[in-house]
Amino acid sequence: MLRKIVQAAVGIFLAVIGIVLAAKLLSPLLLVPDKPIIFYYGALALIGIIMAVLGILLSLPLLKLTESGTERIAANFATMSASEIAGRIIGLITGLIIASLLGFSLSRIDLIGPYISIIAVLLFSYLGWLTGGKLGGDIFLLRAREPRVKAEKKPRGATDEAEGRLTPKVLDTSVIIDGRIADIYRTGFLEGDLVIANFVLEELRHIADSSDSLKRNRGRGGLDTLNLLRDQFNPHVVITQQDYPKVAEVDSKLLRLAQDLGGVVVTNDFNLNKVARLQGMQVLNINELANAVKPIVLPGEEMIAHVIKEGKEANQGVAYLDDGTMIVVENGARYVGMQLAVIVTSILQTSAGRMVFARPKLDKRGEIVELKANYAQNK
Repeated sequence: MLRKIVQAAVGIFLAVIGIVLAAKLLSPLLLVPDKPIIFYYGALALIGIIMAVLGILLSLPLLKLTESGTERIAANFATMSASEIAGRIIGLITGLIIASLLGFSLSRIDLIGPYISIIAVLLFSYLGWLTGGKLGGDIFLLRAREPRVKAEKKPRGATDEAEGRLTPKVLDTSVIIDGRIADIYRTGFLEGDLVIANFVLEELRHIADSSDSLKRNRGRGGLDTLNLLRDQFNPHVVITQQDYPKVAEVDSKLLRLAQDLGGVVVTNDFNLNKVARLQGMQVLNINELANAVKPIVLPGEEMIAHVIKEGKEANQGVAYLDDGTMIVVENGARYVGMQLAVIVTSILQTSAGRMVFARPKLDKRGEIVELKANYAQNK
């Protein structure tokens, strides 16, 4: 029923437009003294019928196009940030104001003036919508670049300049999936807004929809991390629609976005870290932070190690500190499943983290000190 009403409305609208235009433009040709007046009205009626049929034929494609466009607009609105929506609305209103001012002058042109005014309204409204979306999506940059010092309350986190400028932190997919970013930001060691690009969200969604269960769980964990950030730090979490269609790789887009925003990339990706540093960009790597805050162990220091497995080399045993640091115990293969006192002999720093090499501590009689078997108490 609705489609029939739309068809009839479009047909009537085009028929009226056709008759009005014909009456204005074709009157000198149709009003001939030698021909009866019925010829004039008949020509207008024929034009009206043709336009009505044309409107009925075009109404269905126009209706489908309108429905698809409405769904697309609704989907776009769902992914827009509040600042971008506000920017688009302001841009649309500004475009309508400019079009109305121009339309007042253009409407005075004979015959085509009103139609030029309509075109001007559509054109400036569209331009205002696009411009407002571009500017509105980056409103948070003004917050990042302006001093945030208030009269009674200072901004959250430390500042990177004396004026109080807070640098945006652009999050990579890997650091979102990792999940530690929420705890680090909560402690206040990170400053400024957390920027999540829409193309990173798309990559995260594809991972969450993967057929591989491991990838799917990692993707869903990343989405949970973002929801946690939005719930706890909503004013500082910004989703930007800024994209680079000509750039294929997500990592390259991320670097371009960080450059445009004047921010830094937060990542766990080793390769992205290297590429960004080659381009002279500042990068924050959470794995490097985790390694930096591990307790410092010095050669000669004593500790208790629980040997859990044999090492790669002969007679080596492997233990771990509470923070995950690996301890390689010389001649420790025979003590798997036991706790023993060890003395640190050397420390090796690798790209994967810190490794501690140690040897069992011996007493004056050459026996292992504080040797305890986990199973000895049960015997």
